[in-house]
Amino acid sequence: MSTDLMPNRYRPGESDLPAREAELIARRDAVLGASYRLQYRRPVHFVRGEGMWLYDPDGEAYLDFYNNVPSLGHCHPEVNAAMAEQAARISANTRYLEPRLVDYAERLVDTFPDELDRVVFTCTGSESNDLALRIARLVSGGEGVIVSSHAYHGTSAAVAAVSPNLGDAVRLSPFVRMVSLPGPAGIPETQAADFFEAQVRSAIADLTRRGIGVAALLIDSIFSSDGVWVDPPGFIAGGVAAVWDAGGLVIADEVQPGFGRTGAHMWGFERHGIVPDLVTLGKPMGNGFPIGAVVGRKAPMERFGATARYSNTFAGNTVGIATADAVLTILQRDQIPQNALAMSEQLRVGLEELARKHDGIRAIRNAGLFFGIDIGPAEMPTLDRRAMALDLVNAMRDDGVLISTTGANEDTLKVRPPLICQSGDVDLFLVAIRRALNRAGG
Repeated sequence: MSTDLMPNRYRPGESDLPAREAELIARRDAVLGASYRLQYRRPVHFVRGEGMWLYDPDGEAYLDFYNNVPSLGHCHPEVNAAMAEQAARISANTRYLEPRLVDYAERLVDTFPDELDRVVFTCTGSESNDLALRIARLVSGGEGVIVSSHAYHGTSAAVAAVSPNLGDAVRLSPFVRMVSLPGPAGIPETQAADFFEAQVRSAIADLTRRGIGVAALLIDSIFSSDGVWVDPPGFIAGGVAAVWDAGGLVIADEVQPGFGRTGAHMWGFERHGIVPDLVTLGKPMGNGFPIGAVVGRKAPMERFGATARYSNTFAGNTVGIATADAVLTILQRDQIPQNALAMSEQLRVGLEELARKHDGIRAIRNAGLFFGIDIGPAEMPTLDRRAMALDLVNAMRDDGVLISTTGANEDTLKVRPPLICQSGDVDLFLVAIRRALNRAGG
């Protein structure tokens, strides 16, 4: 696994920069921690956003096909108004009675299967996953966590230790077991379910034999960091059942696939026909405002609540709840998931047409408006495919369209536009990727 934690990043001296940006980078480097990185070979500098677009100081517009955080687009006026109105009245925490907190909690759990009827609010997806692991370990009595081989679940100490995507320099917990996904392993779809179940059962056997026990199977149901390996729907079901048989809990990390991104479902796990024990939410929940949640079954939530107190000053604060409530209202009122599905179908057709003409596109995978596009012919060396993918990303950045890369080899384009994407936006994206492929000689 590469120790380059962000291949699509700025490296000093790699490109010529205007004095304004060069000076700002120098100031950043003099005051910010070294863990910060800038995206793209020529960093982007934005001063405002609106809908699908981001604008630099010179007024140049960039089409955003990368940021899933503002799922309703940048600076949505209704969301911003709800945030400002609540901030102007009161910002308080969950220890005070607040009707809107309960109203939103009821509305949120109504979007889930009936079994998932309790919610605890957090500030971020990392915090949600951290809390879900605490609940799973308490309820199961085990410590072991099973994750996919290139998973990313957050930045706290607990979830970084179960996030192999963070690289060799970040030590995994001795209680974590990684399982291979059938797609990257080259397993045919007809054998995918059996393969995944066998991987999970092997991890369970090892954890059990070592006296660690199984606390949880923690999965991002769209497997975004692994390269967006989404098919066939339902291939995880046998592995889920195996974890339940072993006394563990199943945690669906919905930070990326949730809130209608898959189009056909509100939540990514629904695509696989399962109902997990706990579901973790983050980023898109507040369209950029920091709010997250854990939604779960009553039994584990009550067991945890009887023995541990969980709340903090900002989790579920009134401004965050008002913002999230506005997001959910717009998602449902404006049929945003249905739009995501329609736009994903248009994008898929356009990409498939491109793939027939350009051998630079090896494969296309998606669930709704979350795409993984493998770059470079299979016979091309891995490092060359990765270089080609990074060249394409940066060529598109120079053309005013933002995407990035993902996957174990970083040779997969990650495409996940805001869910308000329209037909004309899809056309602009397809024109840009076609130009980039032509320049690359694909």
